[in-house]
Amino acid sequence: MIKALIAVNAGSSTLKFRAYAMDGGALLMRGLIDHFGQKHTSLSLHDTLHQQLEERELGDDSRAAAVAAMINTLADHGIAVAAVVHRVVHGGSRFHAVTRLDEDSCQALEAFIPLAPLHQPVSLQVIDAFRTLDPTLPQLACFDTAFHASQPEVATRFGIARHWHEEGVRRYGFHGLSYASITRKLASLGLADARVVVCHLGSGSSACAIQQGRSVASSMGFSAVDGLMMGTRPGYLDPEVVLYWMEHEGMGVGEVRRELYKNSGLLGVSGGLSADMRELLASSLPAAREAVELFCYRIVREIASLAAAMKGLDAIIFTAGIGEHSAEVRGRVLGQLGWLGFAADHAANLAHARQLTSSDSLHHAYVLATDEEGEMASQAFALLG
Repeated sequence: MIKALIAVNAGSSTLKFRAYAMDGGALLMRGLIDHFGQKHTSLSLHDTLHQQLEERELGDDSRAAAVAAMINTLADHGIAVAAVVHRVVHGGSRFHAVTRLDEDSCQALEAFIPLAPLHQPVSLQVIDAFRTLDPTLPQLACFDTAFHASQPEVATRFGIARHWHEEGVRRYGFHGLSYASITRKLASLGLADARVVVCHLGSGSSACAIQQGRSVASSMGFSAVDGLMMGTRPGYLDPEVVLYWMEHEGMGVGEVRRELYKNSGLLGVSGGLSADMRELLASSLPAAREAVELFCYRIVREIASLAAAMKGLDAIIFTAGIGEHSAEVRGRVLGQLGWLGFAADHAANLAHARQLTSSDSLHHAYVLATDEEGEMASQAFALLG
């Protein structure tokens, strides 16, 4: 049996995991639990070349059973779980680096559930499932908010009474593990000290201003609803809209939360057609075209805002599912940024080349693959020594 660190990235409906050798950190296997905690939960396992090793539906749909199935499946393939590192969305103002999990830290993370009501409970359930199976197993957590702890105070504040800020109502920023992963790659492009906007575009989307490798400002704020429009989340929204829903439409907190997290964004603007960018781009329906247009428009506005926060902009990086794979979205965004000195190379963009701009462009745009699980493993091994 090979002893391994397991990097666990749990979402509301999927759980991605990777196994890394304890003696050197080499990637051994990767897997996915689909419909996590839902009906028809399934588990798939692949090797480092993405060759499928196993795929099966699990008989028990509980999250605890899925975690047990993951451990047993890895064991069947010669991998023994020696430690686990979890992606936790919210670390609040307390957790700014990878942390060993114990009773005290888990209680602190429970206190952040109101700040991330859809994501935080899932992570805590997975942590508890591992603890139940093996109380002696070392568990660590990496936080999506931690990368943004370097932001200046002015970037973290809302224009509300000071006591709210002191009680934790402030801008945190998210997708930090993705941004940390991209930051490690900036030196290879000669951008280690540059002013860069990274666009993490997927079902959840955000953008971050990174200067000299540190987060300066981000589109997401108090929650993962803020900022760019997303698959089912609206992004920036006048808070009076929520009050209107509650006061004039009689919607309760649960209904408002469903509207914000499940019924908005690409799905809502397209009239319920789809939250999947690929389906919207393939559609000829006016509502689908408008959803795509709004998605790109909001990205362009956010890039300009983040450039202002850094007093300039040297490069743009596209990453995550849409950012890495949608030439159409990248082309639309770059096509609206010529005034900032970005001249798109359309052939390179269609070919998904690393550099998306022409050689004579004043500034350049790139595609880089994000690796949240790899970043988690790197941070965990640094702590474990």
